[in-house]
Amino acid sequence: MKTLKTSDLLPLELQNYLHYAIAPRPICLASTVDAEGNVNLSPFSFFNLFSTNPPICVFSPARRVRDNTTKHTLENIKLVPECVINIVNYDIVQQVSLSSVEYPAGVDEFIKSGLTALPSELVKPPRVAESPVQFECVVTEVISLGDGPGAGNLVLAEIKLIHINEDVLDDTGKIDQEKIDLVARLGGDWYCRVTADNLFKVAKPVRTIGIGVDAIPYAIRNSKVLTGNNLGQLGNVEFLPTDEEVEAFAQSDEIKELFDATIGDSQTREVQLHLRAKYLLDSGLVEEAWKVLLM
Repeated sequence: MKTLKTSDLLPLELQNYLHYAIAPRPICLASTVDAEGNVNLSPFSFFNLFSTNPPICVFSPARRVRDNTTKHTLENIKLVPECVINIVNYDIVQQVSLSSVEYPAGVDEFIKSGLTALPSELVKPPRVAESPVQFECVVTEVISLGDGPGAGNLVLAEIKLIHINEDVLDDTGKIDQEKIDLVARLGGDWYCRVTADNLFKVAKPVRTIGIGVDAIPYAIRNSKVLTGNNLGQLGNVEFLPTDEEVEAFAQSDEIKELFDATIGDSQTREVQLHLRAKYLLDSGLVEEAWKVLLM
C-alpha cells in the first residue's frame, strides 16, 4: 500500500489525490450578489448537508491552489450574507461547468452559461430556473480554514425556503430518486450520473439490532464465495430463521435438485449452497439466503 505524508506534498499534488479519492461529491451551484447587486453564479463540489434542525448546508469556496486568490462567491457572501444553493442534475451539468469559468468580477455567469435567473422570494440572489431543487439560504457563518493555497472557507448556509420542480416528485409528493437525475463530481474532468440502473438500496441498521458479522457461524463467515458486503447483509438481521422455516424452504424443487446433485460431496454442496445464497443476497432476499445457508 502506498503511504503519503500530506506535509510532503505540494498543494496541487494533494488536491489531485483528495479529489479522486473523496468522491462522488454533490455539486452546489451557488448564486450570490455583491453590494451593488451584481450577480455571481459558481459551482462547488466541497458541499453537503450538515444539519436538519436547523437545516444547514455547508459549501467551501476554497482559495485557488494556483495563485491563492479568493473567489467572487466568498467575497460576495462577506458583503451580502445570502445565497441560493441550486441542485445540479444531468440536464444542466454542461452549463454548470461553463459557469465555473473565472470571468472578471461583475460578469453575470447566468448570461455566460445560458441558465435562467429566477427571482427569489426571501433573499437577494436569484435562483436557477432549470435546477430541480433550489434552496434560498441565509449565511450564518463563514469559517476560514487557512490562508494558504487551497485553504477552504466553510460557508454555513441556513435553508429558509425550498423550491422543487414537480416533475421530480413521486405520487406522494416526495422527491423520486430516479426522476431527479443527479450528477456528482469526481476527480479531474470526471463526473458521474445517478440513474435508475445504478441505484440500489441498503437496509438501514437503525431499524433493527443486527446480530453482527461476529455472530455468523464460522463456516459462513469464512466462505470463499460470500463477499464482505454479503456478510454485512447477513449480520443485519435481528433473528435467524427457525429450524422449521429452514426445513420448509429445503423442500423446494431447486434445493432438492441441488442436494441430489451433490450426494456424497459435502464440499461441492457447501459451495453450491453458498453460491445460491449469494444470488439471493444480491437480489435483496436476505431471509431466504439465511435459510439456504443454515441447511
